[in-house]
Amino acid sequence: MKALQTLGAKEAVGLLSRRELTAQALVAACLERIASEDPRVQAWESLNAEGAMEQARAADAHPRAPLYGLPVGVKDIIDTADFPTACGSPVYRDRRPVRDAACVTALRAAGAVILGKTVTTEFAFYSPGPTHNPRRLGHTPGGSSSGSAAAVAAEMVPAALGTQTAGSILRPASFCGVYGFKPTFGRLSMEGIHPLAPSLDTLGVFTRALEDVPLLLHALGLALQKTPLSRPPRFGLWRSEVWGLATPAAQRCVEAAAAALDAAGAVVRDVELAVDTGSLAEAQRTIMGYEAALALSPLRVAHDEALSSTLRTFLDEGAATPPERYRAALALAEAGRARAREVFRTVDVLLTPSAPGEAPLGLEATGNPAFNRIPTLLGLPCLNVPGALGPEGLPVGLQLVGQADADAALLAAAAWMTAHPPGDR
Repeated sequence: MKALQTLGAKEAVGLLSRRELTAQALVAACLERIASEDPRVQAWESLNAEGAMEQARAADAHPRAPLYGLPVGVKDIIDTADFPTACGSPVYRDRRPVRDAACVTALRAAGAVILGKTVTTEFAFYSPGPTHNPRRLGHTPGGSSSGSAAAVAAEMVPAALGTQTAGSILRPASFCGVYGFKPTFGRLSMEGIHPLAPSLDTLGVFTRALEDVPLLLHALGLALQKTPLSRPPRFGLWRSEVWGLATPAAQRCVEAAAAALDAAGAVVRDVELAVDTGSLAEAQRTIMGYEAALALSPLRVAHDEALSSTLRTFLDEGAATPPERYRAALALAEAGRARAREVFRTVDVLLTPSAPGEAPLGLEATGNPAFNRIPTLLGLPCLNVPGALGPEGLPVGLQLVGQADADAALLAAAAWMTAHPPGDR
């Protein structure tokens, strides 16, 4: 058997369900790995080893499908009754929710062991926490789901929850070299998750294998009907309005993948989602700022000085946004969704960068979410596919974007892609 901490989620669940592995042994291996690696990576906000082992013993005594005692990390903006939920801020350092968020309740009902809370940026915005990229210390892991991506990449836990409002799942997944999936907006409950911009906020997952993603989604209540492909997927090479922000290496990665997919038998064509009336990326920024100013306004009243200057500036800008500009951004988003429906008549999946390039050096910022803003604005399902390395030897991810409510089709196209790997990614 492989070293336990290296097991993927589906692999581990298979062993757990057949009683060839105990949850206690798997949790103990994860805790040992955390003790070894987390002093350097700092992916975890809070842990309770004794509590995790107690959950594991209960899972072994009364195994429940579909997870059978699988350890999972939870981003620290998601409420947990047995851990504080600090939201990456001293304001909430001792906040102890009275109940679990809906997603945590679902995981527990599915037999998961909640291993602990992973580091988030301040209120899921840009001010980073202490987490390093496990692929190379001193580089950012991305944000805001910094700890979740880093913990999965460093083999501290098989899977973890994250959220995305701009690029907070796809970008960390790209930087850390793991799978990150954001489903169609609204398909997973956000109840019990601290809001930033409610019309954009989306729950998602991090894993080390593509096959693990549907397993976690099923446990969270999003069961995807598996339908075999009757033909190779149709990929749209999407050089979006922010294409120029990608490094030459990231652009080459995407273009090489498109060429390799074409050679493998897929249909590949250039597509564009632009609308005539304005910038979709700018519309996302407008909506995010306006809604965040409303969502976090109680904190401005009670704890303004405890917030970072970065967050206060962002909230000031959002509060200064005229309502008519916000409404225009919402209308532009709707025009973008209509345009996306047209594009998806001719392709199944869009192919574009997950991030502008490799993880930047330094922990003062978490990188640019430019390539994730538009898919998030439009509510589309997105997946980071790892595999490529950039010139510095760090991961460069490919972002696959699917049609709204076609999450299963997106994952099927990704499975076809991984079965026909683009050679020199």
